[in-house]
Amino acid sequence: MAAVKLRLADLLASLSLVSDLGMGYQPEQALESCLIASALAGEMGLDESDRRDVYYTTLLAHVGCTAGAHEQAILVGGDDVSFRGIGSRVAYGTQREAFTDFMLPLTSEGSMFARARTLARLLTKGERVAGETNRATCEVAARMGRRLGLPETVQQALYEMFERWDGKGLPRKLAGDDISLPIRFSLVASQAALFNRIGGAERACQVIRDRAGQAFDPAIADAFIRCGPAILNRIAARDVWEAAVSAEPHPHRLASDGDLERIARAFADAVDLKSPFTHQHSVEVSMLAEGAACEMGLSSSTARTIRLAGLFHDLGRVGVPNGIWHKPGSLSISEWEQVRLHPYHSERILARSPVLTEFASIAGAHHERNDGSGYYRRLPATAISVEGRILAAADAYQAMTQERSHRPAMSDEQAAGLLATEAEAGRLDTDAVRAVLAAAGQRVDAVPLERPDGLTDREIEVLRLASHGLTNREMGDQLSISPKTVGHHVQHIYDKIGVSTRAAAALYAMEHNLLQ
Repeated sequence: MAAVKLRLADLLASLSLVSDLGMGYQPEQALESCLIASALAGEMGLDESDRRDVYYTTLLAHVGCTAGAHEQAILVGGDDVSFRGIGSRVAYGTQREAFTDFMLPLTSEGSMFARARTLARLLTKGERVAGETNRATCEVAARMGRRLGLPETVQQALYEMFERWDGKGLPRKLAGDDISLPIRFSLVASQAALFNRIGGAERACQVIRDRAGQAFDPAIADAFIRCGPAILNRIAARDVWEAAVSAEPHPHRLASDGDLERIARAFADAVDLKSPFTHQHSVEVSMLAEGAACEMGLSSSTARTIRLAGLFHDLGRVGVPNGIWHKPGSLSISEWEQVRLHPYHSERILARSPVLTEFASIAGAHHERNDGSGYYRRLPATAISVEGRILAAADAYQAMTQERSHRPAMSDEQAAGLLATEAEAGRLDTDAVRAVLAAAGQRVDAVPLERPDGLTDREIEVLRLASHGLTNREMGDQLSISPKTVGHHVQHIYDKIGVSTRAAAALYAMEHNLLQ
């Protein structure tokens, strides 16, 4: 098949909707931020190279949003999405602001006991966890920039997303012009878009004015105060997605058909990073579904479509709090409704782009069942495509073989038996189940023969356990070594692979297929 040239902006504009979900934002907020930043860069006379860096940095500013989800959920009793959404509004200029604008809103719901317990954790551990997860977000965002093929200038800017003009930010406490130019525009634009949606242009200008010279570059802040209302009016009059794609500076960056696969894999890993229980889930579902398509004699182009749909199928997971995914007991009606909607969000994100729309209905059907008991549409068998049936069977089988909060991982034999039972009961397609089980029987571990970056076998063992959020003591118990020895291994691993956080290490492990 001849290589297909695609607009990178088209792909990433659609996939920026994933970070909107993960941040608890309204749809297309990242696109609006990108348009604001691009307009400000034009107003201030930046050349095309700098404007292009501003464009991609702002579009992907929150691409690392899943990095700290596990730790954030533990800190606040489950809702990591609210942690990020509320936290993004706060300037953290004083302890009083951190308490009134962040801690109190996060503890406004639930029983009095649960609220008091969460507040106590925030007061005693909040600053440390926020610092660690912000650093993880920076590392993951920068690594995602590299995997998406973006310039080093953009990768560096994404790493500095929590820096402040006054030098009080993270991770390196840079100040003033030492902070990358693209992220300085992005910081102003992202906050302008956020507060414009909360309170309109007047509120956005007030926030930017108040934080100028502290969080924000004062020159860029002044440009927004001067031009912001007009920019926001222009944006409101257009289709935001189309406007954002059109706003990419020339020459437009193109992506080959092979680049689409790489981008899909990168986003699959970022989504699966959200929970230690789902690391590498999407990649393994993708491989199983492709293998099943081949077993069923489908064309190579159809097998490729199913493979890519498998990589994209769980994009909507990022919008559901980890407290729901990790709940060991039964879900409430409202919790279950959030779970039911995640395939819908996956489908809508993909459908937004003319390039990705062919994968949308397949991804959206990965929890449908032939007897109409699935979700989100409760489709009958006649309305589920063969691709959707294959993906549903592959997703179910792979999930069974992974540990979950409410059960241990099943063996291949146990999962195969349960999958066959689902087919016999009419819930899953019999042919698809047979093909998935045949593909599962042919799987070969993808661990490379040569360990990347000089990692030893023991270090890969430690990396796998660390990626799943285990403490040094828990890892030591499993490996029959002391916590101190585990700590030495972890530090050596981090030094070798160039990270300093669990999330970035987990992303590295997924990228190199070390978790299977």
